[in-house]
Amino acid sequence: MTRGLLVAGTTSDAGKSLVTAGICRWLARQGVRVAPFKAQNMSNNSMVCPDGSEIGRAQWVQALACGVTPEAAMNPVLLKPGSDRRSHVVLLGQPWGELQAGEWATGRRALAEAAFEAFRDVSSRYDVVIAEGAGSPAEINLRSGDYVNLGLARAVDLPVVVVGDIDRGGVLAAFYGTLGILDPEDQACIKGWIVNKFRGDLGLLEPGLRMLEERTGGRPVLGVVPYLQDVWLDSEDALAISGWSRAGSRTGAGSPADSPEPLRVAVIRFPRVSNATDVDALAIEPGVQVEVTADPAVVAAADLAVLPGSRATQSDLAWLRSRGLDRAVVERARAGRPVLGICGGYQMFADQIHDPYAVESPAAATVPGLGLLPTRVTFAREKHLGTPTGRWGGHDVTAYLIHHGVSERTDLRGEADVLPFLDGWQRDAVWGTTWHGAFENDGFRRAFLRQVATRTRPGWAPAPDASSFAAQRVAMLDRLADAVEDHLDTRALEELIGS
Repeated sequence: MTRGLLVAGTTSDAGKSLVTAGICRWLARQGVRVAPFKAQNMSNNSMVCPDGSEIGRAQWVQALACGVTPEAAMNPVLLKPGSDRRSHVVLLGQPWGELQAGEWATGRRALAEAAFEAFRDVSSRYDVVIAEGAGSPAEINLRSGDYVNLGLARAVDLPVVVVGDIDRGGVLAAFYGTLGILDPEDQACIKGWIVNKFRGDLGLLEPGLRMLEERTGGRPVLGVVPYLQDVWLDSEDALAISGWSRAGSRTGAGSPADSPEPLRVAVIRFPRVSNATDVDALAIEPGVQVEVTADPAVVAAADLAVLPGSRATQSDLAWLRSRGLDRAVVERARAGRPVLGICGGYQMFADQIHDPYAVESPAAATVPGLGLLPTRVTFAREKHLGTPTGRWGGHDVTAYLIHHGVSERTDLRGEADVLPFLDGWQRDAVWGTTWHGAFENDGFRRAFLRQVATRTRPGWAPAPDASSFAAQRVAMLDRLADAVEDHLDTRALEELIGS
């Protein structure tokens, strides 16, 4: 018998990842050997596991919530959109190929078989598996090829609870409609509802919850999770770069937005942004205000401009130029105002970007970069995955690598003002690296921000009593587990899980 649960959602970004992480953490605190699972992710936010495999960032964090080592079987299929009609496929942690929009019907059969086998593997080694769905089970146009929502639930006999975001409005109709549009066999899998992101008087909501239960055949509302402020836990959804960015900007924890002289960071929001969770560590730093933007004026005015990762570097560079953002970035660099590029953003700083095998581009192409660093980028067929370590500014740095583009120096004699920066380079106020996750290292992050501040805001300094990034992540996982324990019917959850 499979012991587990599938957490589905009425929509994307309803809170499936957070509720799944909370349930995982709640079970782990009781001593249950629990593992997360998501049959298929569509996300450009990913992570490298200790064995060198690549999985969705959310499942990596959920594994941390469980207290177990993340592995490829926890997210056997990862789709990384390269365009609106093409996705790169990562199967069991390694590049598998591409699927065009018209190839889903045939391609999904092989992926489904691998996903079901991965679930059976994980469930054979853990007491409980908490699976996360994708999008919504109400997408009946995709039902015939589904293996991540009700297709998975029926294949491995998992009960399903559906999470709805009441902050968007219409959550009761969303629950009712989700059930009503399904075939009877799929309806039988739905066992209950969880309301997420509630704020207000619960007494006003209660009559609606009781009517929902009556009109959905007695399926219970298992609880109402309150709106949890500043839970930015490694979003994977395309609708938001990260949880804290929904409001547009955020000042680091412990430093209200009206604090004097915050260090302002502008993060450019590429259409194909990838691994933008790098910015989370900057956003939690006290006295740092982060804004996600496509406005050249905001980029020009910030103390630090960040070009994050991209899944389509040449395409996002063309978009950058179409918005006039390239001029804002180049003018900053010429004026000695700090600019940071991470992975795809770093590649844009090159003199030239060459994609001979059309790895990220629709066709083989060579385009000029921004010319901010003396490098040339060539995209290779093989993907570079790893968990490198190093030092900078006297601080140890651990990170992870996910990239096809390889950067090489073009100034063969070596310019004296070009200095090493992790695996990349610094020239004056321009820094570039392919290392993701480096800013989660507290000492390195604060040393880097000090360098930025010396150029634009000399009076700024890191807060001496600020807690570490890792500690804040653990605290947020515990907040999620507390919310499960305090606001959900945990006895009913245990009965559904079968533990």
